[in-house]
Amino acid sequence: MYPEVVVAPASQPRDRVLPVLPALRDLFPHGGLRRGSVVAVPGSGLLSLAIAAGASAAGAWCGVMGLPELGVRAAAGVGLDPGRLLLVEAPGRRWPQVTAALLDGCELVLICLPAGPSGAAARHVEATLRRTGGVLVVAGDWAGAQARLWVARQQWAGIGDGHGRLTARWVQVLATGRGAATRPAEQWLWLPGPDGGVATADPGIGLAPAGRALTELALTELALTELAPAELAAG
Repeated sequence: MYPEVVVAPASQPRDRVLPVLPALRDLFPHGGLRRGSVVAVPGSGLLSLAIAAGASAAGAWCGVMGLPELGVRAAAGVGLDPGRLLLVEAPGRRWPQVTAALLDGCELVLICLPAGPSGAAARHVEATLRRTGGVLVVAGDWAGAQARLWVARQQWAGIGDGHGRLTARWVQVLATGRGAATRPAEQWLWLPGPDGGVATADPGIGLAPAGRALTELALTELALTELAPAELAAG
């Protein structure tokens, strides 16, 4: 049984957008997540969680599917409310039906798929999105997504000359999309910050000497995908 969530009619302008964390608002043309839309986040599990955190903190029920490595502590660290979180480990081939069921009870659903969805499966899920007014965040790619966000560069802080402990990560996040989101956006973030949360960062921090922070990485999409489980654990 899924929790009952009252979905506001899309005709009410103030309810057409689910909130995001303040540090992420400039990445979305409407300052938040448009209801009925898909947000694709290729390769970055922690960024996906951060995108979902704003709606969760505002009281929305959120579902997470296909991320068995996700811990509740990692989710809470970036701002998700564990008390309003539904976890589905591995739905198998029936993932479109499971996703639709989650969208019937949650305003936001975060999923991770082993491969891109087929056209029929994607249409089934998108029809549910339009009916419920929910938001689907995909930790991966999704053809036709209204918005795409990815980590273009990153740098970890806390490592000295071959020793130390990773304490925070400075990242450059890029965003693009369709319609009003066509124009690319950029934001520098602490993800996570020294306190484990998400905050805006000064771009100049990334120029710190290598002895005080790890050398900046220019990551390919493949490398980002490989880092996703480590990101979730680090959260």
